[in-house]
Amino acid sequence: MMVSMQFLLTSLVVVLIPGTGVLYTVSAGLFLGKKASVYAALGCTFGIVPSLLASVLGLAAIFHTSVLAFQVIKYLGVVYLLYLAWIMWRSSSSFVLDENRNKTNGVSIAIKGFLINILNPKLSVFFLAFLPQFVSTTQQDPLWEMLLLGAIFMLMTLVVFIVYGFMAGYFSQLLLRSEKLTSAIQKFFAGSFAVLGLKLAFSEHR
Repeated sequence: MMVSMQFLLTSLVVVLIPGTGVLYTVSAGLFLGKKASVYAALGCTFGIVPSLLASVLGLAAIFHTSVLAFQVIKYLGVVYLLYLAWIMWRSSSSFVLDENRNKTNGVSIAIKGFLINILNPKLSVFFLAFLPQFVSTTQQDPLWEMLLLGAIFMLMTLVVFIVYGFMAGYFSQLLLRSEKLTSAIQKFFAGSFAVLGLKLAFSEHR
């Protein structure tokens, strides 16, 4: 079974486009360091698993037919994104950042990244529409091919997110030297999470 170059290129473009997962991983790299960004990337990547399995098993079709199911998951995601925005907005200065960055709980970082993706109903809908386009029409058991394509997409997500996080981590030392810069960037990320939350809130069920 061959994986098409079209699938690889399309997946790379999708993964590279900044979204909530990228934003979360980059913020972890900036404020908590490169190690934290790896945990964030792992959490976001494993957060894809429920949506992938739901799509492959056909459960994501519920989101197409049930407005209520879509809305419930959507608004849980909205609340969570706004919660992250609030936490980041009220976070303290660069001194506290320096004090606590090595004490950060990696599991907690990963869980937050995991929740970001599982509370996004559009991810399931995306896989439901995306994966079948690249399944061979001659394939007798498309389930395994879709699982393979999903696994490749997840691997690409993990690698790209880690690269994003490490790039952000290189700039983290600048934050420790400037309290004003730290505060400004924290507010920028808080505002970004809030905007993404509101964008999700006003998204339509399709």
